[in-house]
Amino acid sequence: MPRSRLSRPRAAAVALAIAAVVTGCSSTPPESGPVRLRLGYFPNLTHATAILGVQDGTFQRALGSGAKLEPALFTSGPPAITAILSDAVDAVFVGATPAVNAFYKTKGNVKVISGATSGGAQLVVGDGITSAADLKGRTVADPALGGAPDIQLRYWLKRHGLRTGTAGDGDVHIAPQDNAQMAAAYASGAIDGAWVPQPYATLLVNRGAHVLVNEHSLWPDGRFNTTNLLVRADFLKRHPDVVVALLRGLVKETDQVNADPARAAQRADAAIDKINGGGLDDADLRAAWSDMTFTVDPLLPTIKEYGRRGTDVGVLPGGDLTGLADLGPLNEALRAEGKAPIAG
Repeated sequence: MPRSRLSRPRAAAVALAIAAVVTGCSSTPPESGPVRLRLGYFPNLTHATAILGVQDGTFQRALGSGAKLEPALFTSGPPAITAILSDAVDAVFVGATPAVNAFYKTKGNVKVISGATSGGAQLVVGDGITSAADLKGRTVADPALGGAPDIQLRYWLKRHGLRTGTAGDGDVHIAPQDNAQMAAAYASGAIDGAWVPQPYATLLVNRGAHVLVNEHSLWPDGRFNTTNLLVRADFLKRHPDVVVALLRGLVKETDQVNADPARAAQRADAAIDKINGGGLDDADLRAAWSDMTFTVDPLLPTIKEYGRRGTDVGVLPGGDLTGLADLGPLNEALRAEGKAPIAG
């Protein structure tokens, strides 16, 4: 059995405290000093390369003395996007639909510059639920309204003839809540299942739920964007060399994770344990890790498809996604690391 995780308020307090310790003073240094790179990420396994890149110093080494990394932790997409929209962070690892939503809201002043993770999202449900029809009248959780799991859940239900509303109404009641709360909510009977990223899907299975949908089955070749790196376009314009250096660090960290996945999984879980107050048993960690692929390819068609689906279910406003991504810095970083570029 996995060790217990902190409640949402305590987890948030720990995350904020750690972020405060790491970032230190938020005052702007003199222009002659190093560039501040305020980088957001989540304490989820789907953000493993971000977690490890910060923890083991790979990102800072790649940045060198010309830039100072200032990490910041978030628990879900909406607060992370609020931070980048309000210029509280310069770049952030987020899911596909928060990135699309931010692009719409800023009229293009954010850019997807890299992928990080593919896969690692599942719909897990309780006993007696073996089809979409069995979910009618039930309550299903996901991490946040408008997040990628939320949109995929609503889209999948709609394709099976089930209505949902943003106020928890409809044929299936959707209850967005913090990932760390879902295991307790499921155990108490407050929810009948959840569409969640790893490791939370595995945690629910460990408590008696079963997988109804693995999102791999819903995409061509089973590949879809789970985590990408988003940057403010004005920061990219002012500091292109800093962005390329960060991306070189991400390429290196991705290579390290893929070279020794077992060790990377243990290190990522240990880091999350320090933040959330609980880690995974070895069997759960292996199961969760095997559901993900770590790649800097943002799989842009799937990000744009998430945007289309978000509009289809009435959660995203819709619009032209031309210019959503700028893969120039990533391809420069890949070439500098002796790797082939990625087509945009």
